[in-house]
Amino acid sequence: MQRNDLCLQGFEWYLKANGRFWENMRAIAPSFRSLGIDILWLPPAYKGMAGANDVGYGVYDLYDLGEFSQKGTVRTKYGTKDEYLSLIKTCHDNDIAVMADIVMNHRLGADAPEKSRGRKKKQENRMIPISEDRDIESWTRFTFPGRNGTYSTFVWDQSCFNGVDYDNMRQLKAIHLLDGRMWNMNVDKENGNFDYLMGCNVDVKNPRVAKELIRWGKWYCDTTGIDAFRMDAVKHIGFDFMEEWIKEMRRHTGREMFACGEYWHGDVARLDAYLSNAHRVMSLFDVSLHFKLFDVSQQGQRFDLRHVFDGTLVGRDPFHSVTFVDNHDTEPGQSLESFVKDWFKPMAYALILLRIDGLPCVFYGDLFGIPAKGIAPIEKLRTLMRLRYLCAYGTQHDYFESTSAGWTREGVQEYPESGLAVLFSTGGHVERRMYVSQRHAGKTFVDALGSGATVVIDANGCGVFHVGGGTIAAYALSDALEEIWLHA
Repeated sequence: MQRNDLCLQGFEWYLKANGRFWENMRAIAPSFRSLGIDILWLPPAYKGMAGANDVGYGVYDLYDLGEFSQKGTVRTKYGTKDEYLSLIKTCHDNDIAVMADIVMNHRLGADAPEKSRGRKKKQENRMIPISEDRDIESWTRFTFPGRNGTYSTFVWDQSCFNGVDYDNMRQLKAIHLLDGRMWNMNVDKENGNFDYLMGCNVDVKNPRVAKELIRWGKWYCDTTGIDAFRMDAVKHIGFDFMEEWIKEMRRHTGREMFACGEYWHGDVARLDAYLSNAHRVMSLFDVSLHFKLFDVSQQGQRFDLRHVFDGTLVGRDPFHSVTFVDNHDTEPGQSLESFVKDWFKPMAYALILLRIDGLPCVFYGDLFGIPAKGIAPIEKLRTLMRLRYLCAYGTQHDYFESTSAGWTREGVQEYPESGLAVLFSTGGHVERRMYVSQRHAGKTFVDALGSGATVVIDANGCGVFHVGGGTIAAYALSDALEEIWLHA
């Protein structure tokens, strides 16, 4: 039996652009195992249009991992290629898998414009034209002069894209479908068709483009030794291509290569439909659960906690659900800002860390803080991670009411310190009798989150647990406390 898997999103949007991130992460990566972290999700490692200041999503050159002088810099925001590879090796030496951020939807920062033709499309419905086909000038030629053909001689030009958002001839920012192209129909239907997201939209229906992206993926796997993929913006990329790409990577490496897609939509039916269309070749981040957690933090005791998992991916398909509280897109100041309020963060994390379903992903900004926004690390998060690592095993029993949530885990023999009782309240003080297990009869459970409350389990395997209003308690075996707090 293996310990509970846990992923860490190992970055946030506002990290300092000093090129030291890979090295800083390499120094602290060995400590992640003590928090139960099995998978480290790293930010996009390739050169972006903003050079040393690019977070990584403004992709310019997928083959430049901080090795070539392009966009005014050799290094990326995070460091050099050698430092990136060294970080991956350190993770592997400490039994931590590395999940790479794969961004294939768009390109930005072209080396030259090209004459082309396009038809302007309505922003709110990309299926509706609002101009005739006309001559435009699009920034679509990517020659990568700084790399000069190393690793790949493929040149990206207008034939590789189906849409752009800027006509240089008219100095006009507007979505244009390029002449002779079509939007991919195997994408989300928001805005009529959501193939187009930003910059130069990659046309994965073009066989030359698909072949190059697969060739690049194999090169990337071989070069870096990464173990898993976080697939960016999959709602904008044809599900058939995503399925093909992931399967090709698995065939090439001969490894499982876990994959998780970012499909940003709160409707679980959309998430489930995408998984079905892609034959469940990947998991998805549970955006539907994130919005539930955000709503609880906004509404407090007005939210009925009995329904917190209704309409969520983890409720419908826990095996393909990666649960999270927040991420780099939801933090303050970002386009998808929906940051869960601090008072509820420990409770939200308990709901993903200490329960049986889903693969939880902890956010770097919650674990280490977001200094640029004056946001401190979430108190008790490390303890909750240690509780998952050591105690959250075995059969689960739920005790949910409208303004309180409680559950227990019976524990398993393989982990003598396992067994757990969690209780939190969005209203007033709560006292609840909950079954843990008869194997714990006579044992003392203590709130590991610091209240000092103790409960002795009776002969029937039950205990009367309590928690103050607006707070959380997580009761573990008293004999396990020293180990729980050791690295918290």
